[in-house]
Amino acid sequence: MTLQAAGTEVSYTITYLEMDARPSFDYPHLPVGSSAALLRANDPPVWYFLSLYDAVGRDYAWEDMHALPEDEVRGQLERSDLYTLMDHGWPHGFFMLEGLPDNVVDLAYFGLVPEAVGSGLGGWLLKTAILTAWERPGVEKVTVNTCTLDHPRALALYQKNGFMPVRRKEA
Repeated sequence: MTLQAAGTEVSYTITYLEMDARPSFDYPHLPVGSSAALLRANDPPVWYFLSLYDAVGRDYAWEDMHALPEDEVRGQLERSDLYTLMDHGWPHGFFMLEGLPDNVVDLAYFGLVPEAVGSGLGGWLLKTAILTAWERPGVEKVTVNTCTLDHPRALALYQKNGFMPVRRKEA
C-alpha cells in the first residue's frame, strides 16, 4: 500500500457489475467453528449504519455517505434492507440491498471489518447477500460496483460469485 498525504487526489477505476439470473448455488453453510448470525435491522438509526460503514470502509476511502445530509442517508436506509453479520457479540460485516427501478436490486454496500477479513466469512456473506437479493419479489437483475480503492480481492470475489462486469469508469 502506498501512503498519500492528506488531501491528495487519487485516481481510481469503478467497475460496474450485473447478474441477470439467480445463481445455481444454495445458501452456504457457515465456516466450521463460526457462531456468526445475520441480523436484519428494522428502521436502523443513521448512526448505526454509519458506524458499520466506517468500520468496514475506513481503509478503503469510503467517505461519500458523510458528505450527505442526515435526511438523505436516512432516506437511503428507508429504501434499503440492512443486514449485520454478528459474531462473538460484535459486528463482523454488513451488506445493504437497495431496490431500484425496473426490478433491479443493488448490493449498495458490502464488506467485513478488518478483524474479520481472512476468517472465511466474506464468501459466506456475499453468497448470502446475493441470494437474499434474489428472494425479493420480481427481481430480474442484481447489481454491484467496486473500485480500485476497495479490497484488492473484491472484484475477483464478485466475479467468482456470478457478477459480470458491464462497464468501467475512471474517476
